[in-house]
This record gives sequence, C-alpha cells and structure tokens, in this order.
Amino acid sequence: MMAALPIQQHSRVCAATGRSLLPGDKYFSILLDEASQLVRKDYSAEGWPGAPSEAIAVWSGRVPDANQKRRLTFDDDLLMECFERLSEESETARVQFRYVIALLLLRRKRLKFEDIRRDGDQEYLQLKCSRSGAAFEVADPRLAEADVGRVQDELFRVLGWE
Repeated sequence: MMAALPIQQHSRVCAATGRSLLPGDKYFSILLDEASQLVRKDYSAEGWPGAPSEAIAVWSGRVPDANQKRRLTFDDDLLMECFERLSEESETARVQFRYVIALLLLRRKRLKFEDIRRDGDQEYLQLKCSRSGAAFEVADPRLAEADVGRVQDELFRVLGWE
C-alpha cells in the first residue's frame, strides 16, 4: 500500500506579504521539509526573500489565467534537483517520491539505466546522469502501476504542473 505524500498544492497567496497572486503575476515557489512534511511556499516577485539553503526545490513562473489551457512542460533541472536532494531520505513516502522522479528523468533521458543491484529482497536501480556522468542508486519501493500514477500526480500537483 502506498503512503500518502503530505504535500500541499499551490496557494496563489504570497507567503511573505499575504497578497493574492493574480493571473500574469511572476511567482517564486520553494519546497521545504517542515516537521516531516513537504511544504510548498509561494511568493510574489516583490515578496521573494530568496531561496533558503534548506529548500528541496526552487522554481518560478507566471500565474496562468484561470481559463488558460495549460500544456504540461517539464523542468528537467528542477526534477534533477529534487531527485538529488531526496537521496538520503528513508521515509517511505519520500523514497516513493524519489523513485517516481527517477522514472520521469529516465523517460526524459536525463538519467540512463545502467544496472540493477540486489541486496536480499531489495532492488536498487543503478542510474547515470546523461549530462554530468554522476552515478545514482535508487531503491525500488515496489509500487504498483496505479501507485506510480498517484505519486506522479502528486508530484505534478505540488510543482504546479497539474
């Protein structure tokens, strides 16, 4: 059974000023670990204090018009940053989150599959970054296909890619 990922979606309110973020406004977002929860904070351009060093991910964009049909776009650098920052996590939901990010990066050809390492019943994907050549190992949490989809949907929601 998949553990729920405790992440909030975008608030459309600046965390610093309390001002509503309106369509067309530039915003900055960060993903933080607060009390064992992944917390997203959104900021207006004028309220942006800069990225804290403990941020798991940082990105920016423009608030879309409510009626605007969005085409899903991926920021491979943001995904890679999240993937790398979650490398030392052992909590089930975060291991699952990192695994799904790895699958997306494989599909995007940012990571390349090298091998599988087995340690007892646990399998680890051996991956390599296509840009830097850095090697990574990712625990396979043995998610059912439906669970992978749910974790991926959660990832898209928290990053505002829904």
